[in-house]
Amino acid sequence: MTRTFPRLYDYAASANCYKARLLLAQLGLEYERVPIDIFDGDTLTDDFARLNPHRSTPVLELPDGRVLIESNAILWYLAAGTGFLPDDAFGQAEVCRWLIHEQSDVMPMIGDLRFRLVTGRFAPDSADARARRAGAHEVLASMDRHLASRTFLAADRYTIADVATFAYTHVAADAEVDTSAYPNVEAWLERVRAQPRFVDDLEPYPPNASVLGGRSVYG
Repeated sequence: MTRTFPRLYDYAASANCYKARLLLAQLGLEYERVPIDIFDGDTLTDDFARLNPHRSTPVLELPDGRVLIESNAILWYLAAGTGFLPDDAFGQAEVCRWLIHEQSDVMPMIGDLRFRLVTGRFAPDSADARARRAGAHEVLASMDRHLASRTFLAADRYTIADVATFAYTHVAADAEVDTSAYPNVEAWLERVRAQPRFVDDLEPYPPNASVLGGRSVYG
């Protein structure tokens, strides 16, 4: 039987993967979810390398066999032609700006710190952790200023800019980053949670994600 819906290869504890699951749920799209344990060697196989030679998740395999990698590229593809992505060039550029910011600033400062703290790769009071945490507060302060006069991040409405940025921002506490000093960010987080068909199925990192606890590209 010919497959008529996409297949998502993802890791349940990754916020990059959660982004795709959130948008798919909000779009009401049927898809096949293929769980990938990135700390049990699942991305180290030859079969996975044929899907994604970078050995990262998520991966979206389309019914015709084409493959998309990188979470925000997957969001853009899924959102095209929907209300989650503006039609006009300026609105799209605004969304693109936030997708870049999310990967260059939000994810490294909040997401990567979360990962390294929870899995024992950083000690909470280490110089590396303190530097990332300071960077996280800079990111949140900038977002707070931006959201002081806006309901959502881009194009005057809820878009994939919000989907992408929410994914790591909403777990800042896991990185020992307190968001209470950023009321506009906290109000925005609640507005995202109030969107139709919102889901939060992001799971905690399992024991095999701990440093030297499994087999992965992360060590």
